[in-house]
Amino acid sequence: MMSRKTIAALIATLIASLAGSAAGADGGPRQERASRDATLIERGRYMVRIAGCNDCHTPHYARTGGRVDERDWLVGDTLGWHGPWGTTYAANLRISLARMSEDEWVRHARSMEARPPMPWFALRDMAEDDLRAIHRFVRSLGEAGEPAPAYLPPGEPAPGLAVLFPQPPK
Repeated sequence: MMSRKTIAALIATLIASLAGSAAGADGGPRQERASRDATLIERGRYMVRIAGCNDCHTPHYARTGGRVDERDWLVGDTLGWHGPWGTTYAANLRISLARMSEDEWVRHARSMEARPPMPWFALRDMAEDDLRAIHRFVRSLGEAGEPAPAYLPPGEPAPGLAVLFPQPPK
């Protein structure tokens, strides 16, 4: 039978071991993964800024010269984009990406062909690491806002404000 001293030493060793691995004190895989995640999130924040995602997907972003608090980014918009294709609305990316895994997002970005004015070809041409970084960043913001209005087919008037793209000359 083990002595109380031996049992106490085993329990103390177990607690110290668990505390050390939970904190990543050994600089092991958990700490490395957290550091990589933070790097990807920061890269995603940068990509969202320079790729113009906020211009359409964040209300008032372009109008204010980018002076919208990050907590309000990428929630979609009710401003319509009306042209020969009908009327489109910038999706709430925080809802959309919360419902997609990182791999699903990469496949979606590579295969989508959206209506104007979405520059879907820019997503298609991005490096995979940049797409993954965007996903991590958007997911880090958390789900927020409401879904954007649904697409309206040609000939159906947009309720509310819409940017009008005239029929191109023939």
